[in-house]
Amino acid sequence: MKAILCKAFGPPSALVLEDVASPELAGPRSVKIAVRSAGLNFPDVLMVQGKYQSKPPFPFTPGAEVAGTVVAVGTEVTDVRIGDRVMALCSVGGFAEDVVTADASVFAIPASMSFEDASAFPLTYGTTYHALVDRGALRAGETLLVTGAGGGVGLAAVQIGVALGARVIAAAGSKEKLDAARAAGASETIDYTTESLLDRTRALTNDAGADVIYEAVGGDVFDACLRGLAWGGRLLIVGFAGGRIPEIPANRLLLRGASAVGVFWGSFAARDPKANRANFERLFELVAAGTLAPHIGARYALADVARAMDDLADRKIVGKAIVATGL
Repeated sequence: MKAILCKAFGPPSALVLEDVASPELAGPRSVKIAVRSAGLNFPDVLMVQGKYQSKPPFPFTPGAEVAGTVVAVGTEVTDVRIGDRVMALCSVGGFAEDVVTADASVFAIPASMSFEDASAFPLTYGTTYHALVDRGALRAGETLLVTGAGGGVGLAAVQIGVALGARVIAAAGSKEKLDAARAAGASETIDYTTESLLDRTRALTNDAGADVIYEAVGGDVFDACLRGLAWGGRLLIVGFAGGRIPEIPANRLLLRGASAVGVFWGSFAARDPKANRANFERLFELVAAGTLAPHIGARYALADVARAMDDLADRKIVGKAIVATGL
């Protein structure tokens, strides 16, 4: 089979496409999937650069989420069968024609969903539902501020926030991204390249601040969000796509009676797979109702993964990028 290989940490341009042996099942609870499409995420870029918390042994194939058809199952797998259409999390191995992963990370694709949409779904929507519901306790009628709102997780946060009954303010760095956020249901938008994020947040909330802030950018954006929390607000720390990992002056939280809450969905899913699967059941109900749908902004062939990663790092992609093995 063909697979993208990372043989040493470095820029995406160092990745190579090679013919390698198809992976074997890894135990009685493993599932082998013929990949039709794979989602691209910012952690994939960090991983090949050696900047992610997980550092797989070389050579490894990046790619953490896939959609495809089950071609083999371990002896103790009961939830899926050969021939099933599935989406799955795999940590690594996704940018290949075949991948093996644990059955706890495999979910049947809803009948209305394509392979492409399914490959753009599990990481972004799993992370975001866990963040807003389990960690942020977002309630109907509250104000949710989403930063990085034009990206995959940002647009997922806008959609899920609206589905939960929140008023959503979307912040991003271009008109195209803010237009996508409005199409996803955001009530108001902030372009933080031309406007003060803090001033606009205060103006849009009558100086009260946002009840929940979904923050995946870091740096100066995070600093502004910390000052823009409402009384009792929850600042959800999702990631640091902007580069600088910020520090939190404890007095900011004290004066607002607020909380800064870490969101590490991968660890949550591994520690409590039953709760994670219950979250996905609710997400699939929202998919069936037509409430949630990934915004796929770019499609790439397997041979173009390096270019896809560069485009993602350069913030050229609105929504989610996917890699299709058949292109």
